[in-house]
Formats: sequence, C-alpha cells, structure tokens
Amino acid sequence: MEPQLSHSVTDGVATVVIDHRAKRNAMTAGMWRALPSLLGELTDDAAVHALVLTGAGDTFCAGADISTLRDSPDEAQGLAGLAEEALAAFPKPTLAAIRGHCVGGGSQLAAACDLRFAEEGALFGVTPANLGIVYPSSATRRLVSLVGPATAKYLLFSGELIDAERALRTGLVDEVLPGGELGKRVAEFTRLLSTRSLLTQAAAKEFANGHADRDAYWTEQARGSGDAAEGVAAFLERREPRFTWRASG
Repeated sequence: MEPQLSHSVTDGVATVVIDHRAKRNAMTAGMWRALPSLLGELTDDAAVHALVLTGAGDTFCAGADISTLRDSPDEAQGLAGLAEEALAAFPKPTLAAIRGHCVGGGSQLAAACDLRFAEEGALFGVTPANLGIVYPSSATRRLVSLVGPATAKYLLFSGELIDAERALRTGLVDEVLPGGELGKRVAEFTRLLSTRSLLTQAAAKEFANGHADRDAYWTEQARGSGDAAEGVAAFLERREPRFTWRASG
C-alpha cells in the first residue's frame, strides 16, 4: 500500500490515520504536504467537533522518512514545519492516540495536538541531534511548554527514547492506558468533548496558545451564542446541553 493519510468522521469525531506501515508510519514528503489541506477540509466541516491523530497498526509515527531528508533536507523540514503549525492551529480539540514509537517528526506532530493519550509500551523521542538537524524554534517552544526547559533539553540534546510512564511524569503525555484500552478511552473522551461547548473550547484553545488579544472577540461571540443560557438550563433540568455555537469561518 502507498503511504497515505486516511481519515473518517464518526459521531462528530474526525480520525486521521498515518499509514506507512512498511516504515513504522514514517511521514513522506507527500504526506507532510497533504496534512495541511486535509486539516483545512476538516476545519470547514461543521460535523467535526474534535480530531484524533493516530497511526496505522501498532505504532504512531517513527518520524520523517529518512530518504526525504537525504534528497532535500531543507524542503522536508519546511514541509514538516508547515504540517505541524497547521495541526497546532486547528481550531477544534485535537488528541494524539499513541501506540508504539512516537519519534522525531512523530513527536513533533503529537506535541502539536492539544492532548496526548498513550498506550503502555509506547516510546517517545525527539531526535534531531541524531541527524544533525536544527529543531525549529516553534517546535522547541512547544516542547518546552509541555515538559519544561530541563526535560526539553534532555530530549533534544540526547535523542534518547523515554517510555510512556516517564512521558506522563514529565507532561509529554496526559494519560497512559493499559494495552488494549487506548481505543476505548479515546472514543469515550472524544464523545465527551463533542457534547461540550465548541465556543468554550475554541476560545480556551486560542487563549492557551497565547492569543490574549482576542478577549473582545470571544466576549462578543459568547453574548450572541446562547450557549451559556443553554448550559445553565441543561444543568438545572439535569440533561445534556444542546450547544449551538459554530465557527463562522
């Protein structure tokens, strides 16, 4: 099978699958190039409330296909950076569901998601020092924001792999699940996300990403949305809320 990014949308959750099993789901130039446009389509899809990024089979992503780095390292790094930034900018909640190796460009993609759930036995590594590559400043800042300066330096300086338990302790992942439980937990959690206010989620994501200048915009959105009134009514009536706010594009 040719390397590809496949996707599906079920019950409000888009699942994007990195599929290059012959090379542990390493990202080719074509896959890096395809991700931003796919994310654009899913942004515009009103049926999508959340996005899950995962790998085919028993691994998440072993990074960039090294042959692309040999042929054109600058272009490959540029494409990876564009894909990472598109994922970080996706306006709805994103979750990386991680099994097996999450290394190099794979860890870059995982860090660009809002949350990371991993299965026991997963391995994580930030490996540009193994190849003599300068890690992008944006990716470095994102890693520092997750794990702190000392752990970010440890990972970047050494390129060593760490296990899921250490990744959890350092903040690189948010939950670690027993073998066979990851899919169930991700499905439960994303179903929960799809019942929550997209207005709250979108505003929180912008603020958490440093867009403090958007207070006035989100205050205006909240005034006209009706989400707060619906949330209070649902709480008092002991039912699930039916939030209606959607991004206007």
